[in-house]
Amino acid sequence: MRIVRRLRAPNGCPWDREQTHASLKNALLEESYELIDAIDEGDDAHICEELGDVLLQVAMHAVIGEEQSAFTARDACTELVEKLIFRHPHVFGSVRVSGSDEVLQNWDALKMSQRGQTTQTEALRSIPKSFPALLRSRKVQKKAADVGFDWENAQQAFYKIAEETEELRAAMEQDGNVAEEMGDLLFAVVNVARLAKLEPEFLLMQATDKFIARFAQMEALAHARGYALSDLSFAEQDKLWDEAKKSRITE
Repeated sequence: MRIVRRLRAPNGCPWDREQTHASLKNALLEESYELIDAIDEGDDAHICEELGDVLLQVAMHAVIGEEQSAFTARDACTELVEKLIFRHPHVFGSVRVSGSDEVLQNWDALKMSQRGQTTQTEALRSIPKSFPALLRSRKVQKKAADVGFDWENAQQAFYKIAEETEELRAAMEQDGNVAEEMGDLLFAVVNVARLAKLEPEFLLMQATDKFIARFAQMEALAHARGYALSDLSFAEQDKLWDEAKKSRITE
């Protein structure tokens, strides 16, 4: 904290002094994603480094709060401690739980109570719109499921994908609302992933990484045969894509 205060002092760093809560939003998001990448790599040294970068963002926001006489780092820590104690009555109180599922149910109920929410709709609307779309849709679905509005399993939800696919096809063929139907289809896919206990945000990241790896192999095959991808027709590229796909399967 002392270093950040020094950076933002009158004789400190011009860039750091210019920053605001709003201007630092992208930096916080980027550093968080870099930490996730480090976790996925399983590299402890990299995780440690990226945790430090995230902590820097926390410190910057805390110091800005101090400068504006809005809050201090101590205020933020105190609020966090009080929240953790309140939402863990099975640890700091006399409540008994049967397992982690009941812990999460109690957490959500206590969270609604703290926020003065009396309906589940309020809970749905409280999920930040700034969340990545896949994450936000999964959390909205989970909140709806908490009051019983849910499919019994992923297999049941899967049929909704077929229904939404047909509606999208009809919209495309009949000049309908393609954007709306595409959104409904994506929402249905997220529902299946949630019920299968998979995280759609990470699934799409993995699929994107797989696409990049396969594209690289396809391009390498083209170069090995004396071609640039831009010299080939889509049909020729697609043939190389299938070849790259088969090659990856047999590796």
